[in-house]
Amino acid sequence: MSDTTTSSVREKEPTTSSSSSTSSPSHTTTRPVTAHSTSTTTDSTRPNTAASASASSDPFASPHSSRAPSIHHQPPSPSSSKVSFPDSTFSATAAAAAVASRRSILSQSGFATPAFSSAVSSASRLSAIHLANSANHHHNNNNANANSNGTANGNGNGTANAHTPGAPKPKFPRMKSHMLPEGTEVSKPWAAKKNPRAVFSYWIVYFIIFIGLAGGAVQCYFTWKNVALDTAPLCLVLEENFDSEEGVFGENGTFFREVNMDGFGNGEFEMTTSSRNNSFVQNGNLYIVPTLTSDNIGMDAVMDGTVYNITDCTFNLTRPDNGFVTLDGVRQFDWASYYRSCSAVSNRTAGTVINPVQSARLTTQRSASIKFGRVEIRAKMPNGDWLWPAIWMLPRDNVYGPWPLSGEIDIVESRGNGIRYTAHGSNFVQGALNWGPAQNLNGASKSYSWWTDKRKSFAADFHTYVLEWTPTFLRISVDTRLHTLLDMRFNEPFFKRGQFPDVINNGSSLVALENPWINGTNATPFDQGASVLGLYLGRVKLTLTSLYITEFYLILNVGVGSTNGWFPEGQGNKPWLDRAQNPPHDFAASLAQWYPTWPSNVEDRAMVVYVHISHLYDFCGFFFAY
Repeated sequence: MSDTTTSSVREKEPTTSSSSSTSSPSHTTTRPVTAHSTSTTTDSTRPNTAASASASSDPFASPHSSRAPSIHHQPPSPSSSKVSFPDSTFSATAAAAAVASRRSILSQSGFATPAFSSAVSSASRLSAIHLANSANHHHNNNNANANSNGTANGNGNGTANAHTPGAPKPKFPRMKSHMLPEGTEVSKPWAAKKNPRAVFSYWIVYFIIFIGLAGGAVQCYFTWKNVALDTAPLCLVLEENFDSEEGVFGENGTFFREVNMDGFGNGEFEMTTSSRNNSFVQNGNLYIVPTLTSDNIGMDAVMDGTVYNITDCTFNLTRPDNGFVTLDGVRQFDWASYYRSCSAVSNRTAGTVINPVQSARLTTQRSASIKFGRVEIRAKMPNGDWLWPAIWMLPRDNVYGPWPLSGEIDIVESRGNGIRYTAHGSNFVQGALNWGPAQNLNGASKSYSWWTDKRKSFAADFHTYVLEWTPTFLRISVDTRLHTLLDMRFNEPFFKRGQFPDVINNGSSLVALENPWINGTNATPFDQGASVLGLYLGRVKLTLTSLYITEFYLILNVGVGSTNGWFPEGQGNKPWLDRAQNPPHDFAASLAQWYPTWPSNVEDRAMVVYVHISHLYDFCGFFFAY
């Protein structure tokens, strides 16, 4: 281990030893020996840091770092350095000693002399290195110490001459400039002749844009041109403002209340009544409100031990031939259907219940019907699980046979379940046509569609539902033609459109399927029936066509549940199965599950309607075609 000397400044003391030379400087004193020193003599090759330290005027100044300067830093030139030293604070000898002397790690670890934790700035360190190099150069050539005022080469401002020999050269020379001399002409060969690829790339962009705009314009034009419009004049058939209940439900009123309990062929769970609790007029609107049967007779009576005969049953007024049927060539009254339509028995053992809900079904069968025309209905749908509101039309006379041979027009149907219901809840409305060549064949799957509001229920506000019906097309829309529920063009016969099988099972055997609309038009069964008789008078064929008017009347109702699949299985925690033995019983037994979803406010539970019907044309008779 090398000798360790103190770097602190010590005051001069008078010496008692004799010296043979008197020309030595008086400030060079004998260095004290520390406990860790192994020699009492000063190495001639090591600079006297104590002497250098005594030359500093400030004993509290931070010592110069003994660490070598970073190679990334170069000494500043005299012209650019902003660091200067007073004449009396720093000497070249001190600078040289500071640079040459490197303190041992022990001196910074608590051995011998205290270590300083602070360091001079980078600019001070670099200036000190430059001064030290300059001092060493003069010492080697002149064998003399630098002046004590800290100047170099006679310059009194404490800075080094930029051209001093021995100064370190920059490690990274300045990069060569590639700037062109002023006035130099830059060669641009691409400007003399354009690159064909660049020209093609430039114009192809504009060409594609033009093609897109032109194609969009052509598409818009033909879309607008092909929109089917009803341009014929309309004759007003019915306009109801719902001013009074007598005008709506009276003897000659607009709407007729159907009273029935048989489920209307869909297995619905409600009974329709003539009670004002379920249908009434208020504030210029028509209300259809479902209520619980238990509110009238109690829940125990609904579930067991009661025979319920509904008041004002309309079975023999709404059924064909007033409820009479022909069996084995004998015309007789259909008592079995009458009992199902007008009464019910609750029996816990048998699992039968009285219809758990009461509602209303209103028709214009006695007041107004149309064949082609326009129907506008402004309505607000009801809220509540398993409610089935519908505005639809049926033919007054089943010219082609029983349902669905003579057709059905569903202007709008919906479900009262909330918008989170996964099988089209109250934010969906649907339009459809029902038609088929046999009672067990229905082509509705090829003629239905819907519209949806993904964030809002159709029960939240009124919407206008429109039917446009002509011999060439039928369109159903909500609020605007842009929101189309169904757009059906009568461009091919319905029998062909349905792609029905050639053979069907009639219940007892396989029989060939006949086309009931064979003498009709492409709009049949949604136009009129025709019996064609051809008579030849010489060269002229006289065709006599008999037109049977199949005018359709309007129906408004709010159903509850069903077993025909309108509410799919396994959706929305459905409390019954369509194929179960007694679905109405299961539905009634789950009243605590679904009834809380029905609003107590009538405005929200009811279907509220404003109706306006216009007629296109209506004629009956014969015409001659040559």
